[in-house]
Amino acid sequence: MAADPTQLRAGHTQGQPTLPDAHGTNLFEADPSYRSLLSLYLEPALLAHLLPHFERLGALAGGPLDDYALTADKNPPVLHNRKRSGENAQWIEKHPAYRKLEETAFGEYGLAAMSHRGGVLGWPDKMPPAVKYALTYLYVQAEFGVCCPLSMTDATARTLSRFGDAGLVGRYLPGLTSQDLDALTQGAMFMTEQGAGSDVGATLTRAVSKGGQWLLYGDKWFCSNADAGVALVLARPDGAPAGTKGLSLFLLPRLLADGSPNRYTIVRLKEKLGTRDMPSGEITLEGATAYMVGDAQRGFVQMADMINMSRLSNGMRAAGMMRRALTEALFIARRRSAFGKMLIELPLMRRQLLKLMVPAEAARSIMLYTAAELAKADAGDEEARKRVRILTPLFKFRGCRDARRVTGDAMEVRGGAGYIEEWSDARLVRDSHLGSIWEGTSNIVAQDVLRAVKREGALEALRPALENMIAQVAHAGLRDALGASLARACEFAANCAASGDTAHARQAATGLYYAAAASILACEGTRLSQTGDARRVLLAALVNEHRLRARDPLKPARGTFEGPLADALLTEAPVAPASAEQLLSEFHL
Repeated sequence: MAADPTQLRAGHTQGQPTLPDAHGTNLFEADPSYRSLLSLYLEPALLAHLLPHFERLGALAGGPLDDYALTADKNPPVLHNRKRSGENAQWIEKHPAYRKLEETAFGEYGLAAMSHRGGVLGWPDKMPPAVKYALTYLYVQAEFGVCCPLSMTDATARTLSRFGDAGLVGRYLPGLTSQDLDALTQGAMFMTEQGAGSDVGATLTRAVSKGGQWLLYGDKWFCSNADAGVALVLARPDGAPAGTKGLSLFLLPRLLADGSPNRYTIVRLKEKLGTRDMPSGEITLEGATAYMVGDAQRGFVQMADMINMSRLSNGMRAAGMMRRALTEALFIARRRSAFGKMLIELPLMRRQLLKLMVPAEAARSIMLYTAAELAKADAGDEEARKRVRILTPLFKFRGCRDARRVTGDAMEVRGGAGYIEEWSDARLVRDSHLGSIWEGTSNIVAQDVLRAVKREGALEALRPALENMIAQVAHAGLRDALGASLARACEFAANCAASGDTAHARQAATGLYYAAAASILACEGTRLSQTGDARRVLLAALVNEHRLRARDPLKPARGTFEGPLADALLTEAPVAPASAEQLLSEFHL
């Protein structure tokens, strides 16, 4: 008797197993250690208030938002130049799925508004930075594209509030912080030119003062969120000196006060590898009206604050994508069998999963610690400001590079299906590459780490804070190992900065990043041990072993510790302090 074609299409013929599919998983609940980790960074009353929102966002990210993201990715925006009546008018058509993603991020959750005003998610005060990053970390596990305009709107509001005059702030800040999508003014940053990418000082865009107004002329080559309501733009006033010192910062509105379009044209939209659902374009400024923000002689310095916030958001998004990739890989490994065993029982797979977990957890710890330091810096703590100054490029550099590898290796766990666009894997891989390019390539950002060391004394602020964390670690062997690694990483970075050895900037930044991550993980694990979970102490030991300890590439990994550590870590269940102590002692980690 012939097989039923319906059954064949449904994949049920001959009893063939179907692929494990995590769709519909609550991504907050699928990450069991996240809740306890948040307790270290958020005040108890605030965390209790927010937990239902984390739960709901986790459910949305694992289901409806993921569906919208897949649909929007397949239906990129379209630039229109003329109405059907023949009237010249530019607008960008975005797929309804993208609009749904915006509604959740900007509207329901107010992710761009919560750092600037009270009332978001029912909380009366402004939220600390850790809340914004912690929630967006969950959102980005479903959708990356919207997170670009989300972070730029947030950063535009911050930059305008810090440096703009009262008139500009009063006119534009309410729209930038609105949760009503009809009243929302999204922000953007139009900075890149064909001859001025990493070398911002080569900017050619002119600012001409005429009749008490500033008019901008020039071409901007890569403008993400191209139809934003306002954009911050760097331009050189006529007669200003060359280089970054001659650049001023301007606020460019999409519409003029009378509702007419400003004088600039979106030339075309880019066809991109990733973030396909978010419009990036080329823009020609044709005497566009703009408003100077802050001091004319400090335009680049003021813009740097926005760039740094965008870099921090880049790192957060990389951390979130790594977590989604890890969640998917663990889901599959626990449910699919090969060679008579579940995948998670196979030694090489267990090693691969640990290699996904370590950078994902390191990035999350760096993210939350930097967010906590940012709150202190904004409150006037100069030492915290210096720590944020160096942690931000460290995170942007290494976290984004790790995301490229983690998402690619997680795709392999799903196998051939992971290469198919029906699943999230391919989109994660494509989107992960943006982080290493946007707001400075790896080379540029690694050198910025050395500048922070040499010019701003940032390492002198960071090192004692990390040493204090390490001093709290109970296990003497691990405490000594982490201290030695931190000392070597700091010495290497300081020497490279002092000697101008930019050829080793990436190597120095990598060492410093992982030394910081291991210190923070160990401190978090020590604090959580008081409630019975030393899991993060073991993760700190793994970071030290795999990222900071010298190894012979032609010999097996030192000892046989990975098997027992995989047993302890891959379940993602709490690890009793006594068990962690035994593992650390037995394998001299």
